[in-house]
Amino acid sequence: MSDITITLPDGSAHEVPQGTSVQAFVQAHLPSGLARRALAASVGDRLVDLTAPLEVDARLRVLTPEGPEALALYRHSTAHLLAAAVTHLYPGVQCGIGPATDEGFFYDFVVPRPFVPEDLERIEARMKELAAADLPYERQMWPRDEAIAFFRERGEPLKVQLIEEKTAGQAEVSCYTIKDRETFVDFCVGPHVPSTGRLRAFKLVSTSNAYWKGDARNQPMQRIYGTAFFKDDDLKQHLHRIEEAKKRDHRRLGKDLGLFMFHPWAPGAAFWLGKGTTLYHQLADYMRSVLFPAGYTEVKTPLIFNKALWETSGHWGHYRENMFLVQAEDVEMGVKAMNCPGHMLVFGSETRSYRDLPLRLHEQTPLHRNEASGVLGGLTRVRQFSQDDAHCFVMESQIGEEVKRLLGLIARVYGDLGLTFSVKLSTRPEEFLGERATWDHAEAELKRAIESAGLAYTINEGDGAFYGPKIDFDVTDAIGRTWQCATIQLDYQMPARFDLTYIGPDNAPHRPVVIHRAIFGSFERFIALLIEHYAGAFPLWLAPVQAVVLPIADRHVEYCRGVVAQLTAAGFRVELDARLEKIGYKIREAQLQKVPYMLVVGDREAAEATVAVRSRTGGDLGARSVDAFITSARTEVATRGR
Repeated sequence: MSDITITLPDGSAHEVPQGTSVQAFVQAHLPSGLARRALAASVGDRLVDLTAPLEVDARLRVLTPEGPEALALYRHSTAHLLAAAVTHLYPGVQCGIGPATDEGFFYDFVVPRPFVPEDLERIEARMKELAAADLPYERQMWPRDEAIAFFRERGEPLKVQLIEEKTAGQAEVSCYTIKDRETFVDFCVGPHVPSTGRLRAFKLVSTSNAYWKGDARNQPMQRIYGTAFFKDDDLKQHLHRIEEAKKRDHRRLGKDLGLFMFHPWAPGAAFWLGKGTTLYHQLADYMRSVLFPAGYTEVKTPLIFNKALWETSGHWGHYRENMFLVQAEDVEMGVKAMNCPGHMLVFGSETRSYRDLPLRLHEQTPLHRNEASGVLGGLTRVRQFSQDDAHCFVMESQIGEEVKRLLGLIARVYGDLGLTFSVKLSTRPEEFLGERATWDHAEAELKRAIESAGLAYTINEGDGAFYGPKIDFDVTDAIGRTWQCATIQLDYQMPARFDLTYIGPDNAPHRPVVIHRAIFGSFERFIALLIEHYAGAFPLWLAPVQAVVLPIADRHVEYCRGVVAQLTAAGFRVELDARLEKIGYKIREAQLQKVPYMLVVGDREAAEATVAVRSRTGGDLGARSVDAFITSARTEVATRGR
């Protein structure tokens, strides 16, 4: 057996016999404290278990809890622990998949009945028993036929399907046990922590319905969600955020505040109620107020197009399964899933000059996408939605300046809403249109614009749209969660597919570049974000009802009607609560409805032509004239409450 050379991050090199395990190498050549904390290792360019043999010269980096990949590995191992506990407690259960997620992990199961909270308590208790036993995770390489036969005999056809799909042509497949096959075994490529004793701070948080591979036509399943951290304090903080998120859940607040509803006869499409429609229009008009001075033109394009449009755009071949298709007089049509192809037709409808560019087209009409029913959820995943969508047609020389303008526009909008954001550059995916050289150039242009704007960013490899790279913006809400919202997508492909040209200063035709961009993203999802960010307590400029006038007794109602008329004439959204209820009850109701201001009127206020102002957050602010209240409220609206 020959020796191989293993190089550590500090540049030191060590010769060891070929086949030495990672763990043996770590124990022999690294400090004992580091060896004790090791979870796995990066050998070359892949993560492996500590038991993996070292076969060739390689660079080795030990993965400890502080490492960037550590938490995902830890959570994946905890998902296996969950599956082991479930299979012990519920014999005959079928296991699906159990990945790590940004929030923790989940595992899908086929069980005869839905899980209930008492089940989660039992399962979590069993997980803790298995963790306390400190059972080893072991990777075993099985002959492919043996693995298929094993899982088939166990009554796990989903595992058989996975093995057949993912290991075609392979002689062996990777399986992991916890202790042994009888305790738990799963088809998995790993890696995992060395033993269950490493898993300490975890919690099962919820269950939901699911479908195999997320497709409602497939096997119904039950999903158990959990989370895991290296430290108990981190777990406690996360669970606190979960509780806070429940209080802020836009689905509950949307119902309580009378903003929107859903009905099973229109799955994935919101019914916007009175207050929700007001909120929707406030955001739509705000966006127009930002865009029109920035040189945008609003258009409205059809909702249904002949398939020829989608074939030309490339969506028929790349996106058709996500579209709603209809037939009219034996002609195949597609319901509009995005605005860009229609905007290509608008640009191409007349001769354009370089003097017309940049041409910025904005649209807010409804879009429809055929999302699987199993993934629909509140306003965050819907089938019908609208976007603050725009397409900027530019010359090649204008790309950098236009993207920089867009970055400033996005920063302004998020600033007005009190939101912070981070930036990701998403690069060429595996399936793409066009030439690699064009993609490389497009990605370089976006990088240059981001850096010119002085923004920090990360690279999101392979997550670009099929027609071009993009810049994505993750917004952080009040409790630290991130939401992907704005996007800027550079596209050389669609103008070519639609044969778009403009006449340049040389009097010759040239191809424009199109920049797809949205700032809110979809109105529906962005409103969900805002509801949860503000916990339903919108700032004055956005609040569906900005003030409620509260007469203490019937004799004050007539004066209150005049106050409402005065405020309405000043442009405020105001309600009158003239119910025969005690004033304390009315104030509490207004607080629950999260109305920014309550204007209380009694004998003194009616006599002195004032109102007693109560703030949702500041309590009693004292008596003011209606004009004084209007002045201060206008200032608050104009400054967005900053």
